[in-house]
Amino acid sequence: MKISVRYFASIREAVGHGSEAVETSATTLGALRDELIARGGAYAASLARGRAVRMALNQTLSDDAAALVNGAEVAFFPPVTGG
Repeated sequence: MKISVRYFASIREAVGHGSEAVETSATTLGALRDELIARGGAYAASLARGRAVRMALNQTLSDDAAALVNGAEVAFFPPVTGG
């Protein structure tokens, strides 16, 4: 399936772009994250398990178990603190 992936803040800076179209066989957000980590380099470093990374599916905060559908928009971003 084809999905749109957006990266924000420090993750965007690390991977070098704010968005991309991704062809994936992942069926959940967690599986997609693992596919991106497997790319290595900046993806592995910024999306690694154990790092605080928030995920949204179609603009709704979601967890690893959220089901992906064709045409979905996924966003990855670090936690945001207020001040």
